[in-house]
Amino acid sequence: MTAAEEFRALDLRCHTLLHDVPLHDVWIIDLDDGGAGRTMRDVDAIASPGREGPRPIAVRLLFDLRFAPGRVFGWDAPRRKLIDDSYLRRVSDDDRARSLATPGTARGIFRLLYMFPDESVGETRNATVHAFLVMALRPRPGGYRLYWGIYVKPVGWLTPFYMALIDQFRKLIVYPALIRLTQAEWARTYRAA
Repeated sequence: MTAAEEFRALDLRCHTLLHDVPLHDVWIIDLDDGGAGRTMRDVDAIASPGREGPRPIAVRLLFDLRFAPGRVFGWDAPRRKLIDDSYLRRVSDDDRARSLATPGTARGIFRLLYMFPDESVGETRNATVHAFLVMALRPRPGGYRLYWGIYVKPVGWLTPFYMALIDQFRKLIVYPALIRLTQAEWARTYRAA
């Protein structure tokens, strides 16, 4: 079974919420130990790709390279349409009641749509992409399995070119580095549990 098939087989709210957004890729991160009863709140405390915090130097440099033209061309400037297009309006009252954190809360470049004990969804929208990061946590023998599902909705003619340009950097440098950082932080914080 591929990572995407395994992810799609999970019982997740995001499958309905993001039904009209293409799943771009899936990353599976095995986390050792951790003790019983870990939730997305525990994951959020140590790792979230869009949040501020320690990052490997190569990742910081790539983010700086990305945000430089964003400032020049205004790709990341707030726009009313970006807020109006937010999937936050799709978050139900039940989702809001179940969420461990307030929907709409900023998480670095992402806005949290919800955080359930076993699943969270963050959204980012700018002139290049409308993207979603889904994280899901499942227990496994000897620890946990964390899924990162990346969804990308085109926002215009620039999206396919932008994604083609950054994909190799994401796949070869950014996500592997963030995965190693997540595993190290998990081990440092929860292994003794």
